[in-house]
Amino acid sequence: MIPIIALLAVIAVVFSRLPKVDLGHSPAYVRRRVQNWLPVGLTYAFLYMGRYNLNSVIGPVFEKAQFSTIYGWGTLAYGISFVINGPLADRFGGKATILAAALGAAAVNVVMGLTFTGVPHGAGGHPELVPTFAVLYAANMYFQSFGAVSIVKVNSAWFHLRERGTFGGIFGVLISLGLYFAFDWCKLILEHAPVQWVFFVPAAILLVFAGLDAMLVKDTPGQAGHADFDLGDATSSDDGPRAPVFEVAKRMLSNPAILTIALIEFCSGYLRNSILQYYKPFAKDLGRVPSEAARRAAAAAGQVLPSDFVHDHWGMLNCVAGITGGMVAGIISDRVFQSRRGPVSAVLYGVMIVGALAMFVTIPTGLIGWVVVLMSLAIIGVHGMLSGTASMDFGGKKNTGVAVGLIDGFVYLGVALEAFVLGRVLPEGDAKHNPANWWTWPTAILPAAIIGFILCTRVWNAKPTSKAAPAH
Repeated sequence: MIPIIALLAVIAVVFSRLPKVDLGHSPAYVRRRVQNWLPVGLTYAFLYMGRYNLNSVIGPVFEKAQFSTIYGWGTLAYGISFVINGPLADRFGGKATILAAALGAAAVNVVMGLTFTGVPHGAGGHPELVPTFAVLYAANMYFQSFGAVSIVKVNSAWFHLRERGTFGGIFGVLISLGLYFAFDWCKLILEHAPVQWVFFVPAAILLVFAGLDAMLVKDTPGQAGHADFDLGDATSSDDGPRAPVFEVAKRMLSNPAILTIALIEFCSGYLRNSILQYYKPFAKDLGRVPSEAARRAAAAAGQVLPSDFVHDHWGMLNCVAGITGGMVAGIISDRVFQSRRGPVSAVLYGVMIVGALAMFVTIPTGLIGWVVVLMSLAIIGVHGMLSGTASMDFGGKKNTGVAVGLIDGFVYLGVALEAFVLGRVLPEGDAKHNPANWWTWPTAILPAAIIGFILCTRVWNAKPTSKAAPAH
């Protein structure tokens, strides 16, 4: 945690010294807003732990192709769930839906852990568990899909348009912390406990945060004793009743900016998981990481075997990269590009293109680990800008749930496509031990990076229109 804490401290100092966007918020309001977004934000981060914990069983229980099948069905369920859960967030509020996310995901994680009780570890996987786990993981992902909708819905009432780029950075920080919890904490759990505990521990943490959310989170400033104010977003001048869900969805799907952002995020989902899910199996398959048995034997003999640094600290490095990418992108968006999200996203997609090309060259070397960490920085920054920020801007406070549902739904449809594609094009068997056979990995990544970049240029100047005053 030391590098992560140090980075957060540096970002806090730098951010505190930047010129402020003066919107008239009182110190009491700002303090109460932190008390609101911090618990719901950490709940979102631990939902990531209860989602990506499945990755930790690649090898000990499932082969890559078996994992891809389970994860593919789960992410497909996640993407489709937004059709239901986005409107539910608009109707019942983000507090109710973050509680549904935490409690539902905790319950399913307990069941998944119980399913693994008594299952032996071993090569060859457990194909008999794949259908059962696909159903359970799809149920988990249904509840998980409330997470992004909830955090954006809650914060849409607390952050003005002109400061939402900063929140997009915070959104990236929370995603990054969730990846750290999922990859490094679950790795630590597996080293000291049976495999089912990588499901039991996130479930217990989610139950604790559900209690904190119930006590602290409020959907609007007015519910917390502060004045509601004009947010400057797409619905800030709309004082009428909320339009029917299908009318809102039709309106958004006919909005070129929202539809383009959704397509960009389809590419983002595909790219993000193409990186996150497969670097650790890649390093293991090429023999750059000693087996657990070899590690234990070396430790008993007082020796330390050489290993791949990026693999061994994958969660921490992705957390640092994601925090950096999210905060830098958010600050630049608000303070350089006048709260436009397209320019920053285009720059970050340019990094993805360069990174994918660099992968072809660095696959045989240890440099590829650092290349994919840089790509992780870029794609998490894009995700924070678009799913975490643009969805609020263009959906407006009234329709944030539907907007996030549409945009984040496309993210996970992209993830589902990635799971089915990469699970079938990456090398298996003896072929996976030869770096020359891994050219299919960047080949599967590059087209999505190019398409995403082109789409980002189409929303370079996109901003929501509002007749409302900018402050309170």
